[in-house]
Amino acid sequence: MIRINLITVGKLKEKYWRDAAAEYSKRLGAFCKLEIVELNESRLSDNPSEKEIAAALENEAKAMKSYTDIKGAYNIAMCIEGKQLSSEKLSKKLSECGLNGFSTVNFLIGSSFGIAPEIKAKADLRLSMSEMTFPHQLARIMLLEQVYRAFQISANTRYHK
Repeated sequence: MIRINLITVGKLKEKYWRDAAAEYSKRLGAFCKLEIVELNESRLSDNPSEKEIAAALENEAKAMKSYTDIKGAYNIAMCIEGKQLSSEKLSKKLSECGLNGFSTVNFLIGSSFGIAPEIKAKADLRLSMSEMTFPHQLARIMLLEQVYRAFQISANTRYHK
């Protein structure tokens, strides 16, 4: 069974987001071993300088590296400049990961300032959900739903219409 790690910067604050994440986590248990890792968000001033932002991204990258450097892991950096995939193509990509010997797929979600360039450069895929901007809490739930949908597509169920 493939392992899916959702590595995120920050926590889900509102109960309704946590409830939604818990529901998809429960559903995904039939298809994969899911772990949601919430990394600490770097504290920044109200109007941070580029240097402060770069330092925060570097600090967050250090925390992500313990997951991205796992042998046998396929790393997907979630970023707006990434490639957009249909649900069917995401399903195919996850299936290919397993067929190509990857035991783990890491989805990396950065802070509101994004993901450090070094993490993006090491990613096997840069993925974007849309050109639009979404709150990080909603993006996490949308990603969990799409991963669930991808497994449902592979299983040929009626969930995906």
